Amino acid sequence: MPSLNEVPIQFLKGVGPARAILFENMGVRTVEDLLYLFPRRYEDRRQLTPINAIKPGEEQTVSGAVLDKSGRRRFFNKKHIFEVDIGDETGRIHCVWFNQPYLDNYFHVGDRVVLHGRVNVFKDQLQIVAPEYEIISKEDAGLSTGRIVPIYPLTKGMGQRYLRKLMAYALQHHAAGMTEVVPADILFRQHLKPIGKSIAQLHFPDDVGIQAEAIKRISFEEFFFFQVCVILRRMNMIRKKGFAHKIAPDMEVHFAGLFPFELTDAQKNVIVEIKNDMIAPRPMLRLLQGDVGCGKTVVSLFGCVAAFINGKQSAIMAPTEILAEQHFKTLLQYLSKSSFGKMRVALLNSSIKKKDREELYKAIADGEVDVVVGTHALIEEGVSFKNLTYAVIDEQHKFGVKQRALLTSKGLNPDVLVMTATPIPRTLCLTLYGDLDVSVITEKPKGRGQIKTYHFIGEQADGVYKRVAEWVVDKKTQAYIVYPLIEESEKLDLKAAADMYAHFKENEFKDLRIGLIHGRLSREEARQTMNKFQKHELDILVTTTVLEVGIDVPNANVMVIEHAERFGLSQLHQLRGRIGRSGKNAVCILLGDPQTSEGQKRIEALVKTTNGFTIAEQDLEIRGPGQYFGRHQHGLNELKVVNPLTQIDVLEAARKEASILLKDDATLVRHKLVKETILRRYPEYLQRVLAG
Repeated sequence: MPSLNEVPIQFLKGVGPARAILFENMGVRTVEDLLYLFPRRYEDRRQLTPINAIKPGEEQTVSGAVLDKSGRRRFFNKKHIFEVDIGDETGRIHCVWFNQPYLDNYFHVGDRVVLHGRVNVFKDQLQIVAPEYEIISKEDAGLSTGRIVPIYPLTKGMGQRYLRKLMAYALQHHAAGMTEVVPADILFRQHLKPIGKSIAQLHFPDDVGIQAEAIKRISFEEFFFFQVCVILRRMNMIRKKGFAHKIAPDMEVHFAGLFPFELTDAQKNVIVEIKNDMIAPRPMLRLLQGDVGCGKTVVSLFGCVAAFINGKQSAIMAPTEILAEQHFKTLLQYLSKSSFGKMRVALLNSSIKKKDREELYKAIADGEVDVVVGTHALIEEGVSFKNLTYAVIDEQHKFGVKQRALLTSKGLNPDVLVMTATPIPRTLCLTLYGDLDVSVITEKPKGRGQIKTYHFIGEQADGVYKRVAEWVVDKKTQAYIVYPLIEESEKLDLKAAADMYAHFKENEFKDLRIGLIHGRLSREEARQTMNKFQKHELDILVTTTVLEVGIDVPNANVMVIEHAERFGLSQLHQLRGRIGRSGKNAVCILLGDPQTSEGQKRIEALVKTTNGFTIAEQDLEIRGPGQYFGRHQHGLNELKVVNPLTQIDVLEAARKEASILLKDDATLVRHKLVKETILRRYPEYLQRVLAG
């Protein structure tokens, strides 16, 4: 009998070839994949709150019958509004959706329906705007009411009722046949329940206590396999032989003297850590994390100098051309003519003409360039180094595992420093980067201004724009206005940056100099506009999220983030980090109308603190680990249940068991099922470690 990971999903009763394509969009290809497609949340429908007992301002699950429905278009902007009244024996509640006219065919008077969303009061009436909805029929009531009900992630063309019914069938017929991939002795020591029963309770829990046990069982499995991966990578790094750089005892003191500002104690401490790593005969693999504007780039340059005085090369890879150019300018400013000698610095990106590119390739290969700064262009096939011994990967979460490996393969086990301005909570750092040594910069350079953050709803936008214009004129400062999209979207109903730019020029900012940058401009157009803004030839820059990293304009101390509820918390913090980079105080205004508790929490967190590490903890708590960096980039696609913030005990138990297993069987020769599971679940993440 074939294993469940070998049975295509289309052969499961109720699927077929057409629906198999929908499941493919969700990453579900086999029956096992389906059983590991866990709910994104649950609704306790054992005893729903009567409508007359609902509390406004909270997210609620409501059940009742459809009493009335209507659809219409607003005469002034043609937006479609669909409205439904839901009632039970205690009262009624009004629901409204925008730009979803097809709902008229979905709801029928008399239908029994379950709704979930934030309740508010509008014109003395209870109301939910754009709630999640589900029509309940008699035949599937047993799965959808009177119990703790799973709410699954969906794709277009698939509903909750169908997926719930299919999952119940799959569990009934296949859960008992699931293979135990965690070794039996570990299951026994950790008192873990069988996988089939745990999976079933994760989908359809009998009660909260049994569900908690099931979550612990699946979490242990996820942590265990991930920790085997992490420890194997660490063992693999330790076995490698790197280049032992010769560095003078007082070199960090001379290095600090290159800059016209004093390095912070945190920067000095990290430089010593990098120095000690580079002296050692094994390759450095260090993660440097620190908040926006804490001076990570300056610290990373120490390794470039160390490689240079040893007659070797270094490379800095950045995710965007703007950020690469900024690093290039920093190198030219501080290192090209330093007391350590004249360092030859080059910039490599996709904008370079073919002839110049070929000449640069040859210079790098011949060792005529000491430091190469670039984007993804650094890892192209034509790039080869003569003696690369130090590599920096900036904003590391923007790069996949393969891309990082390609850069390090350009040298012979070079020392690697990966940097992130997205601070990582300690527990997630242990989960994800247990194979790296970690350095943290918590201090900000002296003389930085304070950033005050405020939240206003969309109706207050006119007053905000008026205030921004006054600040720009009175304080001779500059301002960013940031949008999440470039063109109008019916679905999200967002104002477009391009349209608002035209509106601002004619109205609120008609007496000011205003520019526009978005992702569809040519590189040259974007560069010219940015240069004008940096030279203060523009007062206001309207921009999309291309602003997120790599822009440093000290005189820009005002930022308005439109539709702030559409951004992630870390992204909002990154954007805000573009202001307050001089000694002046700065103001960040969040314009938005959050409709969910998550959106509200993100806004509140940003208003309360500017501490990136506090924000990172809250971001992880709100979103969970799978969404924190993006699953597929980082091997997190199997971390579907775990939450390192609340399960540190499970993480540590799994790490301990993984260590014991690998100490006894470092090549997994005696644990073939563990090796097969890792290769199946993490095909990219461990390919270089478990090759063969």
